[in-house]
Amino acid sequence: MTEIRNNWTKEEIAEIYHTPLLDLIYRAATIHRENKDYAEVQISSLISIKTGGCPEDCAYCPQAARYNTGVDVHAIMPKEEVIAAAEKAKAGGASRLCMGAAWREVRDNRDFEKVIDMVKAVNALDMEVCCTLGMLNEAQAQRLADAGLYAYNHNLDTSEDDYKRIITTRTYDDRLQTLSNVRKAKISVCSGGIIGLGETVEDRISMLKTLSNMPQHPESVPINALVPVKGTPLADQPRVSVWDMVRMIATTRIIMPKTVVRLSAGRTEMSTVEQALCFMAGANSLFAGEKLLTTPNPSFDTDMAMFELLGLTPRKAFKNGRPQQQTEILETETSL
Repeated sequence: MTEIRNNWTKEEIAEIYHTPLLDLIYRAATIHRENKDYAEVQISSLISIKTGGCPEDCAYCPQAARYNTGVDVHAIMPKEEVIAAAEKAKAGGASRLCMGAAWREVRDNRDFEKVIDMVKAVNALDMEVCCTLGMLNEAQAQRLADAGLYAYNHNLDTSEDDYKRIITTRTYDDRLQTLSNVRKAKISVCSGGIIGLGETVEDRISMLKTLSNMPQHPESVPINALVPVKGTPLADQPRVSVWDMVRMIATTRIIMPKTVVRLSAGRTEMSTVEQALCFMAGANSLFAGEKLLTTPNPSFDTDMAMFELLGLTPRKAFKNGRPQQQTEILETETSL
């Protein structure tokens, strides 16, 4: 079996990334197939529980209040609508529901209490619950864990050196601190990045080095292709090459062998053949459903047809067990 390492150098990662493409895919596919469940794909559904009006200045994001992108601002979604969306996603094959809020950080207010209730409600449907709510402190992370949160998404987006070009309203260290708080609460970590921001290959390699050298690899690493949105500073960026996506996915699979690698934003621009190459290179997760927060995405039916064609199967919820807090809650309830 492939050794799990947390001491990758930029030079080693660069050598892997620049391997001749067919050799790179073969190496990543070989490592992926060391896992007997390589044909299983974890399906997540992503909904926006609070849309637009964000004070951050992320150059790619249509939800930033300072950009005129045509996104309607909506207050936090009622819990009943979230439950209905979760049930629809589960019926479509999703094992995880990710709830996103356009916040800079979590605040200890009524809206956070509503999120806690949502987490409990979706967890009761026997789905993995993920949130992406911006920065949060240790106490907030623990509250989410106690409510049954399975995973927390907080992407690094790009390299530390490139970060200030994309976002000025928070720092790279802010991102890393939130991930540390999530890890301390024993919540599964979901953190990846976006390619096509105008970054260099060296930036991509540096971001992967940061992720792979964490004391514990993120359980999930989303690889996103930028979806340019009119009104944002990155509106005129060219479409990312599928070969760049394949290289990123394959390199991620090689240096983080046990991590779930998610083929994320940008799939609407990819053919079934292009997506098949990504799965061959080690992707074993995707977002399903017609919208990712505010950007288009293939429908459940389209993805299920692709799964049948490629011989892929949806991964069941809690494949690797529940976080410690959820297990304790269930054991307590069972003993009552």
